[in-house]
Amino acid sequence: MFRKAIVTGAYGAIGKAIVKGIAEYGMEVILVGRDELKLQQTVTDLHKTLPDAQLGYAAVDLSSEKAIREFSDAWEGSLQVLVNNAATCPRARTETPDGIEMQWATNVLGYYRMIRYLSPHMKEQKDARIVNVASYWAGGLNFNDLEFKTRYYDNDEAYRQSKQANRMLSAGYAVKLKSDRITVNACHPGDVVSKVSSDLGYGGSETPEQGADTPVWLATSGEVENQTGLYFESREKRHCPFMGDTRGVEKLIEVCEGY
Repeated sequence: MFRKAIVTGAYGAIGKAIVKGIAEYGMEVILVGRDELKLQQTVTDLHKTLPDAQLGYAAVDLSSEKAIREFSDAWEGSLQVLVNNAATCPRARTETPDGIEMQWATNVLGYYRMIRYLSPHMKEQKDARIVNVASYWAGGLNFNDLEFKTRYYDNDEAYRQSKQANRMLSAGYAVKLKSDRITVNACHPGDVVSKVSSDLGYGGSETPEQGADTPVWLATSGEVENQTGLYFESREKRHCPFMGDTRGVEKLIEVCEGY
């Protein structure tokens, strides 16, 4: 059976490299992001070096539950790999049309909703995997003000808490989806110059391909088959205290369910 993968945030520096890496393993890859023209251009660019790659795309606003649900409803056939990679980091506090702070809506609820709505297409598939691109730059999750409604908005703090949440969602869904034979892991990608890193005021010392290495490895390698609920950096397992916070993980999923 031809394996099929979805990669969100697919036209960013790391996202594009993740698509390329997975496509090189012979999978069909569907690129997902907000901007249709950028998706089209990314597919065109990738076909220059991978002319036989099976690539498709779907324009989806990953900050919108309605858009994600409609994307899932329109999905045909099975799905073996989901890579949640999309992230945003606006310097000023911004809200979605639904009135949700943009980083929380995209970086956290986007991951949660993609898992919630797409995982039914992955049930009982051989070696089905969800990879959540998080970060070593994680912490400060504040359940009392997740959307920075009362505290001063700092895009760095908002980003850090979203990456903590990504790791915690991975732990929670590793348990929830175990009976469906779907593994869920989180990772830090390499440090790459990207829009997000620029908005955070950071640079990057690695190429996009180096940055994509661990996410691609988690999506494709037999070395991690059947491993779930783990956090990786540079292909190595790392202890994550956030993922071990069972009560916090359960609370986070309950909060996401309430949106």
